[in-house]
Amino acid sequence: MRLNNTVIIKDTARHLGFDFCGIAKAVKLEDDARRLESWLNKGMQGSMQYMEKYFDMRIDPSLLVPGAKSVITLLLNYFPQQQQNNAAPLIAKYAYGMDYHEVIKNKLNHLLHVLNTEIGTINGRGFVDSAPVLERSWAQRSGLGWIGKNGNLITRQSGSFFFIATLIVDIELEYDDAFAKDYCGTCSKCVDTCPTEAINDNKVIDGSRCISYFTIELKDMLIPDEMKDKFQDWMFGCDICQDVCPWNRFSKPTTEIEFTPIPEILNLSSKDWEQMSEETFKQVFKHSPLKRAKYKGIQRNLKFIKNDM
Repeated sequence: MRLNNTVIIKDTARHLGFDFCGIAKAVKLEDDARRLESWLNKGMQGSMQYMEKYFDMRIDPSLLVPGAKSVITLLLNYFPQQQQNNAAPLIAKYAYGMDYHEVIKNKLNHLLHVLNTEIGTINGRGFVDSAPVLERSWAQRSGLGWIGKNGNLITRQSGSFFFIATLIVDIELEYDDAFAKDYCGTCSKCVDTCPTEAINDNKVIDGSRCISYFTIELKDMLIPDEMKDKFQDWMFGCDICQDVCPWNRFSKPTTEIEFTPIPEILNLSSKDWEQMSEETFKQVFKHSPLKRAKYKGIQRNLKFIKNDM
């Protein structure tokens, strides 16, 4: 029964367009708890106070789904076919198309519906970067890849440009072996090229120094002066540590149509962005991850990187 149910899950995930699917036994993440506590105690979350909440839930899946037995991890490729024009302020590739929360949540709901139809009543919850779940740890425990020095999950087959989704269920399944090897080796390109020195060589990411933090998470209208001349034209997010990673030479363009780049993201110049009205921004990026920074945040970021030039 476990094997048959596992086959159903992985086949359905593939039919829904997920690129990888791995399953791990639902257990308390004791080692991760210690690392997370240390990271928080050092203040590396910056103003992201939500990282300090629901600590117990982050490390214990049974607090999210009562009776949790299995954690299913799914990866969805977002590497774009097209790139921005050279005159555009830079936007992280994950934000080129439709908001991944909306896209993946629909897929997870569909997956859970199929499982309840074909397997029987299942108590489960799907998460897409929207709840206290340590997705990368579960992905590694599910055999999908290793956590690189840049803090991203890296797959040997296709690099790291993937969204991670998690489905916690209350049935036992066949479990994949954890990914035991670290293939970063002595490479330190991500560490060496991070312009704000947010990446420590021991796989600890100082979130309070990351360009993505400043351009998306920081709600203060003032970006610290010490970051002047360090953003390298990144207006929303940052891909530097992924772009330089040797494993991403294996990245392949996504086949998910919802991640087709919004034309404005590819084509607008800095001047176009500066002259855009708030009404236009809300209309064009209604279903885009850019709405998270809001119009005022985007304008703040534009002004900051313009002063860098």
